[in-house]
Amino acid sequence: MVSSKLDAIDLKLLHLLQEDGRMTNVDLAKSVGISAPPCLRRIRALQDQGYIQGFHADVNEKALGFEVKAFAMVGLHSQAEVDLSAFEERCRNWPLVRECHMLNGEIDFILKCLSPDLSSFQSFITEELTSADNVASVKTSLVIRGAKDKPGVPFSVIANND
Repeated sequence: MVSSKLDAIDLKLLHLLQEDGRMTNVDLAKSVGISAPPCLRRIRALQDQGYIQGFHADVNEKALGFEVKAFAMVGLHSQAEVDLSAFEERCRNWPLVRECHMLNGEIDFILKCLSPDLSSFQSFITEELTSADNVASVKTSLVIRGAKDKPGVPFSVIANND
């Protein structure tokens, strides 16, 4: 459920910024029907409250030579909180791991990995991931192609979003 702190203008600002983080404050203000100064105050408040976590460029991974995208499903020997936290911290320090999610069910974590080539990915799996403390099993799947890669949240499902 959407926080009661957010009104329709806040939601619209978040939606617009998610679609185009380079929109100027003046253009944002026009789009939501307010003047520039209160628009900027709202955006700063949304940042301070943690609704906006940052602004990033959508970088073309293939153009930069990252040809291999893969998922690694990881099972751990122990699911004690200290062991889960230690594994998560280790994931934060592995550059090839772009996302790390703890799951319920048969596997403990799924990692989204991005690598320049298959050899680099294989080295990461064999030399770092499978040899990490507490790792019991690793299963990998290479991405053949992607049909959708849409970051952010689906604002269209929020009832009071115009």
